[in-house]
Amino acid sequence: MAISRGYFGIGVEGISKPMNAGNLFRTAHAFGASFVFTLGAEYSVRKARSDTSVAPKNIPWYDFGNLDEMQLPKGCKIVGVELLDEATELPSFFHPISAAYVLGRERGSLSPAMQEKCDYFIKIPTNFCLNVATAGAIVMYDRIVTHGRFAQRPTGELGKPVPLETHIQGAPIKRRETD
Repeated sequence: MAISRGYFGIGVEGISKPMNAGNLFRTAHAFGASFVFTLGAEYSVRKARSDTSVAPKNIPWYDFGNLDEMQLPKGCKIVGVELLDEATELPSFFHPISAAYVLGRERGSLSPAMQEKCDYFIKIPTNFCLNVATAGAIVMYDRIVTHGRFAQRPTGELGKPVPLETHIQGAPIKRRETD
């Protein structure tokens, strides 16, 4: 996996299907998430049975009982994934360097209180709502493509990716002249 800038976490508010949360957390683990979280949700790896990577034992997992308990690192932006008119479509969104993505329950939206906490809203340009785990996977993939270091895509189907130049560490840059 390419090295990505910054860090991210991903979580769910009030999930109704533990299996979908398990799929989301397994995918988060695979994409290199720094942490996962639940907010006002009951979740256990055993009930989910879908997180075969056991993400909560391999990356930090936070189980917030309510919004008042939710504590994220200083400077971490909260990005709500929600079908709202004012939400930015994912292909047009620049992901914050430090972000926590939060998805709502499958049978409803993010709570009004959670929506007030969000710094940004994004939506996946689809005709209708997606499964929570699928939506989360798309958002994480887009983040990795945005912040990762990958070869440039070819301009046509017969082209080859343009490899990245190898980074060469240079001498320190002096910003001020000294006497």
